[in-house]
Amino acid sequence: MKNLILLFATFVSFSCSDQNLTPEQTAKIVVESFYNDDSKILKEHTTIDGFNSMKSIQNLIGEPTAATSDFEVIQQETKYDVAWVKFKTNYSDKPETFKLVLEDGRWKVDRIQLREERPF
Repeated sequence: MKNLILLFATFVSFSCSDQNLTPEQTAKIVVESFYNDDSKILKEHTTIDGFNSMKSIQNLIGEPTAATSDFEVIQQETKYDVAWVKFKTNYSDKPETFKLVLEDGRWKVDRIQLREERPF
């Protein structure tokens, strides 16, 4: 019986683990799926607007020059259901910033509006 309970608990933790990602973890997944052209993963971790925006950008850029992202968070700020993550990767010379929103209990990268104020 103990083994059955342990197995069930393990299954539940794995099935819910995707919902417990931090904004930083979600940003890393989005960066790596974007540059690896993994639309399925990219779509799971972005809003509809975020996904459409990323796909438009993806069509304009070429293949990444670095094999790994070496994703590193520079700054992060969360206020209620919006988070901002500033990060650097091997894919770009300049730091980038993602806006994330809580959607159905999960952090997802969203499109940044044209004149939207950023915290950093």
